[in-house]
Amino acid sequence: MRHYAGLDVSLEETAICIVDETGKVVRELRSASEPDALIETLAATGLGLERIGLEACSLSAWLHQGLTHAGLAALCIETRAAKAAMGAMPNKTDRNDARGLAQIIRTGWYRAVHVKSMPSRSARALLGARRTMLNKQRDIENAVRAVLREVGLKLGTPSRKLFAGRARELASADAAISDIVGPLLAVLDVMACQIARLTKHALDAVKVEPICRRLMTVPGVGPLTALAFRATVDQPERFRRSRDVGAHLGLTPRRYQSGETDIQGRISRCGDELARTALYEAAHTLLTRCQKWSTLKAWGMRVAQRRGMAKARVAVARKLAVILHRMWSDQAEFRWGKPASSLPNVALACAA
Repeated sequence: MRHYAGLDVSLEETAICIVDETGKVVRELRSASEPDALIETLAATGLGLERIGLEACSLSAWLHQGLTHAGLAALCIETRAAKAAMGAMPNKTDRNDARGLAQIIRTGWYRAVHVKSMPSRSARALLGARRTMLNKQRDIENAVRAVLREVGLKLGTPSRKLFAGRARELASADAAISDIVGPLLAVLDVMACQIARLTKHALDAVKVEPICRRLMTVPGVGPLTALAFRATVDQPERFRRSRDVGAHLGLTPRRYQSGETDIQGRISRCGDELARTALYEAAHTLLTRCQKWSTLKAWGMRVAQRRGMAKARVAVARKLAVILHRMWSDQAEFRWGKPASSLPNVALACAA
């Protein structure tokens, strides 16, 4: 008889439920949230497990890697599908969640999540840490501005390099304000050094990555955007069509249809926010700063004339996702001019 296991993972302990092919609960166990402990606990049951499912979470990639290396048929389940199924339970407990996951795995009513490779996870961690520090840097700068405004000192809009010097100059006129602003500016100095350090790590990673260097030939796409896209997609063959990448990154409109109601709304913003934001910034750079003509920019400017620049940036970001994936899959070069049918192995700038 076939058996299926559902794992409800928490930080310290994992609830395990094993059901047979009829849906009957066979075993309910608990184990430490460690790959070796889970492997030992599952092996001790003596049951041949057809599939082992765990909900996607911060520990899922690490646990999935350990289980698969041990020869177990582990897979990660999309969080939204798991939440919809487990929401039918009257009481939310770890035990009930494990039962719900086991039934999802048994019935096949789930969507498996791609578990990224270790290099992709490392690149995402690097970019995520850099983005976090940039956000905190902006928060501290806003705090400095707020303190100075309390006494009527207006900082203006100095560049980031001149921000600390300008703030110290204004605060020096008031000893009390200087004592408050000083520690904030000292933190900003440290953060600036560490952000530069993380940025250098990212640039060094791009230098030795041929895929990123190929993607950077697209106008508007810099090293950080290329690295974010590389780390998010991980394996281009997991997308059947290049246009699916735009939907995967949340750059396609939501749709609600029921009876005679059919509403197409804003973009879904599903998927990876880091890559989506990077592509949006690349689209803005392409439309506003890139001077060299290309079919892609001409298309984006036509969209801007009809629908406005904000929507044009989103449209170009989606188009960039499609083009970057096709360039990666076909090992092709970006084409600045109009496509030619005689060159089939070329990423078309107007690909949809």
